[in-house]
Amino acid sequence: MGREFLDLFEVWAESYDESVEGHDKEYEEVFRHYSRILDTVADRSIGHVIEFGVGTGNLTSRLLDRGLKVTGIEPSPAMRKIAESKLSGRATILDGDFLTFPEVENPFTLVSTYAFHHLTDEEKREAVALYGKLLPNGGKIVFADTMYESAEAYKGAIDKAKENGFHNLAADLEREYYTTIPVLRAILEENGFRASFSRCNDFVWLMEGEKT
Repeated sequence: MGREFLDLFEVWAESYDESVEGHDKEYEEVFRHYSRILDTVADRSIGHVIEFGVGTGNLTSRLLDRGLKVTGIEPSPAMRKIAESKLSGRATILDGDFLTFPEVENPFTLVSTYAFHHLTDEEKREAVALYGKLLPNGGKIVFADTMYESAEAYKGAIDKAKENGFHNLAADLEREYYTTIPVLRAILEENGFRASFSRCNDFVWLMEGEKT
């Protein structure tokens, strides 16, 4: 359920915001247009929002600035502590993950950025099936994450990272559960969602699913 990576986030919490600002050359492209990506997710959110993988609260603050009610789900105690401090009590941040989280009343939009790849494809399927039961017709999934147009494109990204000497990035791409758009589209459609995808940078795509 992605919690096998929890120790990494406990260590990363203090420097996470610095990382997304592009200070690490290996991850510069991964986080290119970071603010724009968060704004796009927030702009496409409506109603009561559940945010999975709150991290340090960067997307949460944008959702709140748009007047939305937000319930955040975050498994990392260190990340939760930073987010709660940053958000000054404006949102409820609960312990949980994509598959296991406290009951939330009447959510309409489910959002996440840079986190869904912590789940295997089977866990992603399980999660979307859960969301299909949780959301009403018209409800939305709006996730921004690294994904690829094909298995060949995924392998090509790993090879390119190694060629550029980006060994940490290559190790991340090999270690975590990045997947392809055809796989995600099939998962969404088999659970009653109309799917669409749009590219944000060389790594990140915006995935939207509307419950039909």
